[in-house]
Amino acid sequence: MRDISYRVALGGIVSALCLVTMFLAGVLPALYIVLPMIAGVLMMIIAEEVSKSWALLTYIAVSILAMFITFDKEAALMFILLFGHYPILRLYTDKLPLKWLRRLVRLLIFNVCVVVYFYVTVYIFGLDQMLEEFDDFGRYGAYIMLVLANVIFVLYDLNLDNVHRIYKKKLAVKLRKNK
Repeated sequence: MRDISYRVALGGIVSALCLVTMFLAGVLPALYIVLPMIAGVLMMIIAEEVSKSWALLTYIAVSILAMFITFDKEAALMFILLFGHYPILRLYTDKLPLKWLRRLVRLLIFNVCVVVYFYVTVYIFGLDQMLEEFDDFGRYGAYIMLVLANVIFVLYDLNLDNVHRIYKKKLAVKLRKNK
């Protein structure tokens, strides 16, 4: 375990990078889905370098600050409810013995989070635009959007595998060497 100053410094740096990324979602609205994903990937660094509990604390701090300082509240909600906690939870699901079981649990977690995201967005924050977007797809609009969200999630999960592998081989070695 690293000393407390290293944990605080790394948590601060990752928090700042996450918040800058989330802030950019208001500046570059076309990337309002991609930027919360990138911010979520940064949580993986804290979980790997310090601990999962420290990563959870960092996630909570970034989530609270993102709701206050970002322009795009929908992107902030995506980080909070979908992509911010997932790289941390993913480290727990990696311990499951069967690959298909890991994928199934991850999809289940994601789908629960998507449903919670939908209800929070529409009924708590009153962003009724989402309901209108579903109407564009007709009667099965919500189901079509859920299938598309699952496809995006599977691609995100596969990319997290690659990012994690690259991180372990390249960046983690440099971080530990410079300590």
